[in-house]
Amino acid sequence: MEWLVVDDFSLEIFFRLLVAATLSLIIGIERELKKKPVGLKTSLVIATFSCLLTIISIETAYTTPARDDINITMDPLRLAAQIVSGIGFLGAGVILRKENNSITGLTTAAMIWGAAAIGIAVGAGFYIQAFMTVLIVVLGIEVLAPLLFKIGPKRLRMREVSLTILAEHAVNIKNLLDYMRQNDMHIENLCIRDVADSETSLHEVDVRFSTVRTNNTLELYNRLHELSYVKKIKIEYLD
Repeated sequence: MEWLVVDDFSLEIFFRLLVAATLSLIIGIERELKKKPVGLKTSLVIATFSCLLTIISIETAYTTPARDDINITMDPLRLAAQIVSGIGFLGAGVILRKENNSITGLTTAAMIWGAAAIGIAVGAGFYIQAFMTVLIVVLGIEVLAPLLFKIGPKRLRMREVSLTILAEHAVNIKNLLDYMRQNDMHIENLCIRDVADSETSLHEVDVRFSTVRTNNTLELYNRLHELSYVKKIKIEYLD
């Protein structure tokens, strides 16, 4: 009858690996739709292998035969504990710092850690808990967060913008800053430099500011380009 026990055990392992892979696809699809570094394949690999290591860790602890001459104490989740810390190397690889000092990839790094958590939970047999966690996370990212960005407190409805403008004459720099403040653009950082080798008095103004999310890039670009003293514009939303 040992072959029957082995078959049942194999089916249970297969089922756990399949559940972990399926749940990880939900996270992978969400990242793929947003064109993030971690997508379907990465999430599936992390969750499935984490599930396998968790199963191995648990089963090894309970199937290792006892010895009379040695007292062995084994933690059923010792490998799973190493997954949580080791997965941080993958997470660090997707966190990027751009030239404008903005940091991206934090949510994706958290998703990597979450994919490993799904694998561990399913590998340990916590199917319902893993499913509910994925559901809550996806709803929070796709429904709750966008809703708060639209109807939440004003600070949540603000977006950070990086703006580089080439303006004529130093006196117009003050006019530009006054215009931005009057139009609900909250300046957070300002850098001004002279443009060398120019026939006229040109100045490059780098501004980092926050504005409401209803102002899209094209609208903001057109409004600023209408100013007579503005010659060139480079604008980028940071989040």
